Amino acid sequence: MSAPASTHAPAPKHTAPAHLPAPGRTPGAPTAAELLDFALRTAADPAVVDSLPLDPEGRTWIRLDGPGGSEAWLIGWPPGAGTGWHDHAESRGAFATARGRLTERSLSVRLPSEGWQSLELAPDVDRTRGLDAGVGRAFAEHHVHEVLNESPSEHAISVHAYYPPLPLIRRYGRSGPVLTLEHVERPADWQ
Repeated sequence: MSAPASTHAPAPKHTAPAHLPAPGRTPGAPTAAELLDFALRTAADPAVVDSLPLDPEGRTWIRLDGPGGSEAWLIGWPPGAGTGWHDHAESRGAFATARGRLTERSLSVRLPSEGWQSLELAPDVDRTRGLDAGVGRAFAEHHVHEVLNESPSEHAISVHAYYPPLPLIRRYGRSGPVLTLEHVERPADWQ
């Protein structure tokens, strides 16, 4: 049985007062700005940054306690290391460089979250930004990017935070303007 149709005009839409969470947001869940603040503060803490063992051959990482139940990581990047193209599914996130310099290549377009294997990208969607020590950035859900340490000789270290904790990471291949979904990783693959 369906509810009867209302004869009343719809209620006006209001934004939530500042002390209430926005619609669709879990109360107490950190915003992307709060994740960025955490990443920047943690990246500026020498005791935390110095706790990471570095490997000249591959990335290293330590799990951190992120704010408000977020997932956080301290990551070491040897010269030439990178993530490849990926996204963090329904998680918003932030990262900040603690040492060295990282480059982020991203797409300035929102891609469908499901139902595709290969897409041809428009010519003007690529963005590149350099993040020196003390610089960070936040991003929304379904943000497709790759992060690289392009230095030929210097390690980089960064802090990353995601909320909700990563349900999965989708990995993509890129050939010119064509982006192809290659595989999906689950938390058991990286923890």
